[in-house]
Amino acid sequence: MTLVGNASGHVGPLSHIRICDLSGQLAGAGATRILAMFGAQIIRIEDPVTKGLWDIVRSLGPAINGDLTNEGGSGFNNHNVEKFGITLNLRTERGRELLTKLVTVSDAVTENFSADVMTRLGFGYERLRELRPDIVYVSNCGFGQEGPYRRFKSWGPVAQAVSGMTFASGLPDLEPAGWGYSYMDHTGAYLMAIALLAGLVHRSRTGEGQWIDMSCTEAGAALAGPAMLDSTVNGRAMRRGGRPNSNRSDSPRMVPHGVYPTAEPDRWIAIACTTNEAWTRLAPVIGWHDGDRFADEDAVDTAVRAHTTMRTRAELVETLTPLGLAVTPVRTPPERIDSDDAREWGLFPTVHHSKHGDLRVDGLPVHLSRTDWHAERGGPMLGEDTERVLTELLDVDPSEIPTLREQGVI
Repeated sequence: MTLVGNASGHVGPLSHIRICDLSGQLAGAGATRILAMFGAQIIRIEDPVTKGLWDIVRSLGPAINGDLTNEGGSGFNNHNVEKFGITLNLRTERGRELLTKLVTVSDAVTENFSADVMTRLGFGYERLRELRPDIVYVSNCGFGQEGPYRRFKSWGPVAQAVSGMTFASGLPDLEPAGWGYSYMDHTGAYLMAIALLAGLVHRSRTGEGQWIDMSCTEAGAALAGPAMLDSTVNGRAMRRGGRPNSNRSDSPRMVPHGVYPTAEPDRWIAIACTTNEAWTRLAPVIGWHDGDRFADEDAVDTAVRAHTTMRTRAELVETLTPLGLAVTPVRTPPERIDSDDAREWGLFPTVHHSKHGDLRVDGLPVHLSRTDWHAERGGPMLGEDTERVLTELLDVDPSEIPTLREQGVI
């Protein structure tokens, strides 16, 4: 075996870990991406028959350079940096043999299929334990492997709705709108990465493997904790009829608290008044001379808006910050990515994609002084590393590769 480090050859703090990765989409791929950036060797398995498109993120827009093929999904590239990509047709006996061999030389198996898919493929937890007794197996599906909803199918809007997050968002007196951002997927990825590391630490201490069962619905529900507590203890629902500004803060109560337009077209400013002292200084600036700010939030918002629409974001930050307010521009995507703090922190590094060249991706918002993360290679093209992984890691004779292709195994 000569395969060392992650896909760019980086040797990091997790380089002693190899993961047989059947996960995809955002939750599964996002979890193993974190470990790959810290040096773990992630062998990502895809299906050659469907051209990898069981993971629709492969071709999901925004398309890189207008590429609408399965190599153009920007989200796929972002979530699969530093991973090896291979294809195995698990409908074939030889494909299953190769997966079996890969499991025996891996520390963990990860997937985010629906419940029972791995068992139907012949690689449920009991089978994985037969192949490697100390394997750490993580399954992350929509509703988990146990309970009354275990057989339900799930996608982003479904998990979001069941978790309670959809109800928390929407305009007053209209149906819940949901959130455009997949918080339960990304939170599920973070929790999956933590759980996987916890399982590996336990194994290093005891020699025991284990099955880690989790779900994105529960990951979403965990984000609604404060709202559920407020409803249970105080009897307050998160969505209130007649509330004209969904940015307002009820707990703690802050007025003004919102996003306001500025003199610049399509440029906004976020303002929060947290103390009475700050309000005392703000009130004369916006022309407010009487009345309870908590009793008439609409009037306060009107006064603030009249002030902000006459000034630029820079002017507002410069003049309102000394008053004790929390004030910040609402950044556009280019501003967010190319801001001084983002550059200084390296939040959006450049990686190299084999087809599309140099591309920006998400970094990690943490830095380790001695063993920091590394991002150099973008997401793999379909089957990009199949031959290398099979010959260098699984000891397949190079002369067999053409036959495996002809037979549809890879």
